[in-house]
Amino acid sequence: MTFEPLHLARGGTSVVLEPHPSGLPVLTYWGPQLGELAGEELEALTAAQRPQRVSGGIDVPARLTLLPLESTGWQGTPGLTGDRSGAHLYPRFTVTSVDRSPGAAAVVIGARDDDAGLALSAHVGLTASGLLTQRLVLTNTGDDDYEVRSLALFFPLHHTAAEVLDTTGRHLRERSPQRHALTAGTYARTSRRGRPGADATVLLAAGAHGFGFEHGLVQGIHLAWSGNQQVLAEKNPAGPAFLAAGEVLSPREVLLAPGQSYATPEALGSWGNGLNELAGRFHRDLRSRRSHPQRPRPVTLNTWEAVYFDLDLPRLLALADRAASLGVERFVLDDGWFRGRRDDTSSLGDWYVDGTVWPAGLASIIDHVRGLGMEFGLWFEPEMVNTDSDLARAHPEWILQPEGRLPLPGRQQQVLNLGNPDAYAYILERLDDILSSNDIAYVKWDHNRDLLEAADARTGHAAVHRHVEALYRLLDELRRRHPGLEIESCASGGARVDLGILARTDRIWTSDCIDPIERLVNQKYTGLVVPPELLGMHVGGPVSHSTGRAHTLPFRAGTAVFGHYGIEWDISDLTDGEYEVLGRYVGLHRAWRADLHRGAVVHADLTDAAMDLRGIVSEDGRRALFGYSLTGSSASYPPGPLTFPGLDPDTLYAVRPAVPEEGHPGNGQSPLAWLQAALDGAPLRLTGRTLAQVGLQAPVLLPEQTLLIELHAVSAGIDAGLP
Repeated sequence: MTFEPLHLARGGTSVVLEPHPSGLPVLTYWGPQLGELAGEELEALTAAQRPQRVSGGIDVPARLTLLPLESTGWQGTPGLTGDRSGAHLYPRFTVTSVDRSPGAAAVVIGARDDDAGLALSAHVGLTASGLLTQRLVLTNTGDDDYEVRSLALFFPLHHTAAEVLDTTGRHLRERSPQRHALTAGTYARTSRRGRPGADATVLLAAGAHGFGFEHGLVQGIHLAWSGNQQVLAEKNPAGPAFLAAGEVLSPREVLLAPGQSYATPEALGSWGNGLNELAGRFHRDLRSRRSHPQRPRPVTLNTWEAVYFDLDLPRLLALADRAASLGVERFVLDDGWFRGRRDDTSSLGDWYVDGTVWPAGLASIIDHVRGLGMEFGLWFEPEMVNTDSDLARAHPEWILQPEGRLPLPGRQQQVLNLGNPDAYAYILERLDDILSSNDIAYVKWDHNRDLLEAADARTGHAAVHRHVEALYRLLDELRRRHPGLEIESCASGGARVDLGILARTDRIWTSDCIDPIERLVNQKYTGLVVPPELLGMHVGGPVSHSTGRAHTLPFRAGTAVFGHYGIEWDISDLTDGEYEVLGRYVGLHRAWRADLHRGAVVHADLTDAAMDLRGIVSEDGRRALFGYSLTGSSASYPPGPLTFPGLDPDTLYAVRPAVPEEGHPGNGQSPLAWLQAALDGAPLRLTGRTLAQVGLQAPVLLPEQTLLIELHAVSAGIDAGLP
């Protein structure tokens, strides 16, 4: 089939596809929108990109297609690997259909290899925010089984790409950034943990040398999948550099019988002049989805670090009373409420309310919480089982395991095989019963270990792919049965952060570490894909339970204010001063919540690594809230200026501290002019252009302090939004 080059344009992004003589279309261009590109100019653009044949190479130069294969001359990472009993290793697809509605920014391309007995459907589109989305569906049209070993999705890089950015980490320190040059060869980040993992990167990005949050063309990809996966950046002398993503499959994990299909997870690509713009495309796209939370995100108190397993009812009631008086809107009972659960070594899987702890049932705490005007939430870990549990003793065959033995334990627990219909039915029945019998608005869904030797005990076959598919079905079914139920995805903190799970949940727990110094980094880089209203950001206690560091309450509360706000602290015995300060920040968050959870997230590129400035600019550009934090001692004394990205350049803003009581933190020896002017009731007025290019003198803070700064548009001589 012959067809003309295609130009997809939407949301500031262009994608150009051109026919390939022996395969799927070439990915000629992806990046900033090219304008009204069509007809003769489009033909000229594609012709201008075609490479010459060179000495020592094949006669048809390799191009990056939607599915690069050896049959098209491609010798880099292949788009598809698989076989039919050892044969048909090198498929060669012919395009059979191109389905694009007139003017639509999406296309479905059909292709076949009748000799190999394969049909392929490639779905390519642009969202309203300018994200490039791709998905492939491979169908076995032959007469015997075809094993899929890998099927990947490819994104071309701009010729200026010179550096790679991704994140790594561990439990309690997820999403720490790392950068290196984009050199010849393949750089791959692979997860075989049965979930993305604490060390997984939420984004693989490549961009111009030295790109930052405010500058430099950068492109990045994310795979919306909650199981084993790989993302890679590759550059070789014979073709363009690219990013790619796909599910990691174990041997015979996807074995297609005649007529069966395998669909890849969706891969999403974003670009920007700086990471702020790149992230903004992800945020706007998520906010446009029907499943995205529409109501204000309730301020939440979670009981874990407050009480751990000490579920003494009078203590919990007092904690709820104190929370409600501070403006908390949701009370979540964490681990320890179910039958036999006294510590983390037993009873996972026995999802029945423990009558010895709750003789009157959960109603004894739920009714009290609801009477205070708060929602009630409950913790579950449905995919896990302790070997010391009634469930494991009754159904050991429901545990993921190779033939005849259990995998090494993790956190004294094993993993249930949700791909087993009986195990799936049991978990669905137990959760549905508890949710139906109690007034529960929110579930904290935990997943506290990596998967090892994840095989189906009945067959010995690899089971991660089917387990993740069953997890998605389970979440979808619970939400269907309980409309309005909200679910948090927690996985030892932030070990399962992906857009596959977030299509079915309402937020993620960003990390089990609530130390604000650690969270500043974690939240910054998780936010490259996930908007703040889906990021659990809590105020911890005076001394971090995970790092042992002590921080002031304004620092702990101020660094958490931008996300889905919460408290993870025993607040039942606060001093009067602590109560007043915490209440002030809860009130500040609630006052700004609409803008925090709809506005544009921005980070400033400051030259001093110890200075951190991040903020939210309202949708209309007339308000902004910034947080300036000092994470260590500054290199300059006094420090340099703070420049504020993302503002409307022509709008005049009044500048003041968001919490006037914290107006002169730190150890400056004299008042700072702009801060003092605001405290005196006459805030300075500067345009967005001036604030971005010249900025404000940073206050002299002590290390590990923060200052929240409000900017309000000035209209007709009146400070809009100010008292």
